[in-house]
Amino acid sequence: MSNPDKHTTSPKEWEAADKYFNNLLIPKDDALDAGLAHADASGLPNIAVSAAQGKFLHLLARSIGAKRVLEVGTLGGYSTTWLARALPEDGEVITFELEELHAKVAAENLAKAGVASKVKIVVGPAHDSLLKIPSEPKFDLAFIDADKESNLEYFVEAKRLVRTGGIIIVDNVVRGGRVTNPEHPQYDSPGSEGVRRLAAALKDDKEVDSTVISTVGDKGYDGFLYAIKL
Repeated sequence: MSNPDKHTTSPKEWEAADKYFNNLLIPKDDALDAGLAHADASGLPNIAVSAAQGKFLHLLARSIGAKRVLEVGTLGGYSTTWLARALPEDGEVITFELEELHAKVAAENLAKAGVASKVKIVVGPAHDSLLKIPSEPKFDLAFIDADKESNLEYFVEAKRLVRTGGIIIVDNVVRGGRVTNPEHPQYDSPGSEGVRRLAAALKDDKEVDSTVISTVGDKGYDGFLYAIKL
């Protein structure tokens, strides 16, 4: 019998695996599909989380009984919709978006998905806006998926705002392996350097406990940082 661990997989196989499990475990959702189509038609970049990642965020929020969620990077509101659906009717997602067009498209998508009442979109530079958020009441979960060069600044504020035992997730930290590969042309990019700055700061950070999970799928090879506020 061959050893499956020695088999070299390809992006085609990652996509096929995602499609297989998504077809079984994630029912077709017209509102989410329409939101992605609207974002694409509006010229937004195709960088939203995958369906599997969206469902993961949704399940995570439900599993901790989240009521308040902080999101940095709204884009077209795809992950925002997944998160908002996990909250009770009096729950709230506060999400930060730099681009006015993105925020407009997101607001339209959230309204069509029926979750607009749970979401507040803050437009402008996210770090400046985060600094203005009071430390109380605390958030249960923070999801950071914006410009990677500012990861550390976003994380510091998320750590201030999340309750003890709350979760902080930073997306796109593996970046196809370029973060650790000096031969990759984007090794020295601001985004890759931003990831390394965050990881270096977390090495001796006694206020959180963290790990990084690598992922493959229809979004390629990447990964996310998962941290618990101590």
